[in-house]
Amino acid sequence: MTQQLLKIRGLKIEGKSDEIWNPIVNGIDLDLKKGEVLGLIGESGAGKSTVGLAAMGFTRDGCRISGGLVEFAGIDLVTASAAVKRGMLGKRIAYVAQSAAASFNPAHRLMDQHTEAPTQHGLQLKADSELDGIELYRRLRLPDPDNIGFRYPHQVSGGQLQRAMTAMAMSCRPDLIIFDEPTTALDVTTQIEVLAAIRDIVEQFDTAAIYITHDLAVVAQMADRIKVLLRGDEVEEADTRNMLTDPKEDYTKSLWAVRSFQRPSKPAVLKGATPIVSLKNVSAAYGKSPVLFDVDFEIHAGRTVAVVGESGSGKSTAARCITGLLPPKQGHIEFNGEALPLDYRKRSKEQLRQAQMIYQMADTALNPRSRIGDIIGRPVQFYSGLTGPAKRKRVEELLVQIEMEPSQYIDRLPGELSGGQKQRIGIARALAAEPQFIICDEVTSALDQLVAEGILKLLAQLQDDLGLSYMFITHDLATVRAISDEVVVMKDGRVVEQGPKAEMFRPPHHPYTDLLLSSVPEMDPDWLTNLLKIRGVDNIGDAAVQKM
Repeated sequence: MTQQLLKIRGLKIEGKSDEIWNPIVNGIDLDLKKGEVLGLIGESGAGKSTVGLAAMGFTRDGCRISGGLVEFAGIDLVTASAAVKRGMLGKRIAYVAQSAAASFNPAHRLMDQHTEAPTQHGLQLKADSELDGIELYRRLRLPDPDNIGFRYPHQVSGGQLQRAMTAMAMSCRPDLIIFDEPTTALDVTTQIEVLAAIRDIVEQFDTAAIYITHDLAVVAQMADRIKVLLRGDEVEEADTRNMLTDPKEDYTKSLWAVRSFQRPSKPAVLKGATPIVSLKNVSAAYGKSPVLFDVDFEIHAGRTVAVVGESGSGKSTAARCITGLLPPKQGHIEFNGEALPLDYRKRSKEQLRQAQMIYQMADTALNPRSRIGDIIGRPVQFYSGLTGPAKRKRVEELLVQIEMEPSQYIDRLPGELSGGQKQRIGIARALAAEPQFIICDEVTSALDQLVAEGILKLLAQLQDDLGLSYMFITHDLATVRAISDEVVVMKDGRVVEQGPKAEMFRPPHHPYTDLLLSSVPEMDPDWLTNLLKIRGVDNIGDAAVQKM
């Protein structure tokens, strides 16, 4: 009989707001056996991450476990001493956070952080832990695994950082790993390799896992059972196949039906029309390392161009060139037919105003110490010169535009908002400059599917109302289908294919585009295994080291 590892009964968690304790989780039960993977799903605010942290005997600041039992390997983590918990965390229980960028210490190299838990728990000498770290980096298909661990967090991409954190969680070969959206920042091709590697290590070491995600197709590949949460309550639980084919509750059925939104195709651009933004033969480098090579594409008024490609393909680098944060080494960028200074410091305030950006991780993009009114009000004052009551009125108008009630949100801090609400504030901050063009950098990747659909609908409505043009950087091809007019596919710093959306999703494709399309997970528990077989990977773990 398989040994039970984790037992949760009647778990209640409260959060403190204005000196009042409010319920967050309302009596959840959970069982997990050794080697079993439980998927936790639900929309933003359902309590998924809160339950996942509680499985470690931990709560965020301002929260408390107010009732129930959390028993790991026979030890009650609710009543256990801090010393007992320290002896377990990292060693027997590990955690992979959603935001790797906010989780690593920027002052220390990746390898130093990787070796910390094994050495402090006395499991390995540092030199042995480094060798093991290199092997885990290789399993997770990090580039240059022998040396990447000796870089600082800011010197690797978001997807690479997420994989490095997964390797760090596995460093002690724990009995239980909490995966909190571990593939959120990954493109579809890298996601397959990471999912395969995670699944292989879980099976190889008989590790139990709680897999928290908003991506139903991903959880279908990873979980033995699925538990659905809604506002702190359990909706239903079943084994994965039964949950996918025969959900019992209406809420679960609604989750299965999301992402139906798709904008109708716009008419073709008139021949000879001047684009809002044009990149012509743009090449760029970070120091002496070239990263973009002769990139050409255009974005026309009122249209959305989706720029897709795997991590490191050059999508965000192209955006940095457009904004002037990374001046190109050659080529030029035009705005409404006029050449832009390549360095943002040489651009006029009007040129800066016209191109704004919405960032992927709202958690790190908003100042946690500034209130919402100040976050939005700063660009209002800078670009429009408004102060006092006039500035506040404009901030209130922007909050109404993003469908948030001003009186409820203007004086709040970012930490008091959900992920979707924070992303809406990021949109309002961009709109505050009254731009013609906005770069949306993976703006829905960290959001659950219901909230992401709401953000896409909001962006579409704002485009129609304000005539905005978007450059939409994404690795989510469902998002590309939903919102784009044209698609640009990038690989290794080059544009490999581009054209209208309808043409891009209709074969024949460039081989790399075909790889991206075939890598989108499906709601079939056998999809990943079958795909690996089709691609000639017999052992699931080999996918982490074999180039797809």
